[in-house]
Amino acid sequence: MSTNLEGLGSDRLASTPVAQGIVFPPGPDGNPSSRLAGTRIMGAALDALDPAHGEDARRETHWRSAYPRHFRRLVHGAMRSPDVALASARAGLAAAWGNLHWQGEGGIGSLHDAMREPAVPMSALTLEGRGDARPAEWAVPYRGALLRGDALAARIDDWLARGIIESTAAAALHRCLRHPEWFDLADRHLVLLGAGSEAGPLRWLCRWRARLIAIDLPRETVWRRIAALASAGNGSVTVPLRGASPAADAASDAWVADAGADLLAEAPRVAQWLCAQQRPLDIAALGYADGERHVRLSLAMDMVQVAACEADHRTSLAWMATPTDVFAVPEATAQRAMAAFEARPVMQRAWQEPIRLASGDRLFHENVEAIERPEHGPAFGLVDALVVEQGPNYALAKRLQQWRAILAREAGHVASLNVAPSTTTTSVLKNPAFAAGFAGADVFGIEVFEPETTNALLAALWVHDLRAPESAANPARRLEHPHQLIWEDACHGGLWTCAYRPRSALPMAAALGWLRGAARKAALTGED
Repeated sequence: MSTNLEGLGSDRLASTPVAQGIVFPPGPDGNPSSRLAGTRIMGAALDALDPAHGEDARRETHWRSAYPRHFRRLVHGAMRSPDVALASARAGLAAAWGNLHWQGEGGIGSLHDAMREPAVPMSALTLEGRGDARPAEWAVPYRGALLRGDALAARIDDWLARGIIESTAAAALHRCLRHPEWFDLADRHLVLLGAGSEAGPLRWLCRWRARLIAIDLPRETVWRRIAALASAGNGSVTVPLRGASPAADAASDAWVADAGADLLAEAPRVAQWLCAQQRPLDIAALGYADGERHVRLSLAMDMVQVAACEADHRTSLAWMATPTDVFAVPEATAQRAMAAFEARPVMQRAWQEPIRLASGDRLFHENVEAIERPEHGPAFGLVDALVVEQGPNYALAKRLQQWRAILAREAGHVASLNVAPSTTTTSVLKNPAFAAGFAGADVFGIEVFEPETTNALLAALWVHDLRAPESAANPARRLEHPHQLIWEDACHGGLWTCAYRPRSALPMAAALGWLRGAARKAALTGED
């Protein structure tokens, strides 16, 4: 998923408390506390690895700045064995479901109780596409060009050669080129939770004859955009309506005022509506929200996905994983990062050392420090690509999704979780520091993608996971370790193979980006 910032300076919730829906537990001052919930959830997940580490997380007093240490312990410990990784994921999700609560009209109760309560039925409207009936050829917009066929194959090979994507991702994308028939999705019913996501796959799925169910907030601008994409496509998009019946048919746009659902407050209602479809669904959790709302939204989407899996064992699940996280990465990838650090020229090392010391040892850290060889599982390296400014809520929200992915796969569901590259979405570029960091990232071997490129790649990888028996998403394929599901097919943009720990290079990348921006501005204005 694209990189986003939380914008929170503490664990006190910046948003107005919800009147109904998912809420955090109260802290010592009586106010909802995302920090308390976060430390408890991480503590439970770490208990399954090392009770001392779990206790450290629960007692952490500087959670906002110190959380990366606990996430590193979590991933490192989970790699000891498959059983340990699964136990940790179960404990973490159980703690999430147990620590957050549901505020209903009758008071506060558990999320489990909320899912059992009968909800007010939802109605729906289906928008039919009017475009070319043939499934569109998969192509990838890239720097002003539309790559297809041999040109796209060459670009995939280039990304692989430069360490921008994993070898398994390159193999999956080449399979997609060899199997154009995969992209006729008329046999699938795909649910998009957060359908209007800027980096999401909606545009492509609408052109591949998919039967889509779109869930997004009740905002008219969002639904007008979704309706335009549906009309231009060749599939169908079913829209939930808050009223008892449609106020108008699809030929009118009056329905947009009644469209949408807020998962934070209506997850049980949406889940019951989807389960009433009585058919296998492919459900992608794509929604993003700022700050602590992202944790609650991830859990709301989890409520919907769990209900659908319980209703039909054929249900498949999907997510877009963030590249700015802690990962166990394959041995070959780890070795490449270590080799890049060792290959730094003498002069580069000479000028970096005083800068590193002057920064208080915050800059130019080695990305991968060692190759780990556990007794039970594959060799791996640890990449810590967390960006502290994003905050612990963002990291926890994405971790909940990883936990659900590996547990759903273990339970026999197809689970598509693919790491997306850093992407220039609106939510990123509104932050000047991140925008500047992205502008200078290429100096460190990191490629930042435009949203159109990301959604074309991730849409194809989802199709691959639904169609290809070789996919790690397929529960019939044996994996050495559950975390292979996370590292296979990753399009990390070079964050795993670069020489430096990403956040230790970001300040220099931002400085270079600002200089480049100033130079461009001077050139355009004619200033010296």
